[in-house]
Amino acid sequence: MGALAGVSAVMSGYTGGRNANPTYENHAGHFEAVRVRFDPNVISYRQLVDRYWRLTDPTDNGGQFCDRGSSYRPAIFVTPDQRADAEASKRAVVESGSVNGELITPILPLGAFTEAEDYHRDYARRNPAHYAMYRAGCGRDARLREVWRR
Repeated sequence: MGALAGVSAVMSGYTGGRNANPTYENHAGHFEAVRVRFDPNVISYRQLVDRYWRLTDPTDNGGQFCDRGSSYRPAIFVTPDQRADAEASKRAVVESGSVNGELITPILPLGAFTEAEDYHRDYARRNPAHYAMYRAGCGRDARLREVWRR
């Protein structure tokens, strides 16, 4: 998510599956996800969710950009207290007409989160040249312009 006031940590990992110890090599049934730690006195959960939408292709149920498969589908995992904000944010995006296509991103109950292995964390920061080539080669930015009308 980049440097965002109020966000103290972002950790990549796995959630939503049944395997008690998922790894990058063995996370079938899990989503690759991020856990965001934030100060609600600085940024609200709703503001985080509102920002999330524009960073993804919420119309693609087959993955994200070059990353294909069920582990890469977009999803928002919520606690019971967060559900109303996430649903309101999703409704606002749909009602805005700003998405070119059907918004399919589910809002799912938060379960166990397993942190990704060290080598799988902060990939873009640790490998900026490779990530830039990957991002361009996958057409991520072009696809986001197609998906988001405004």
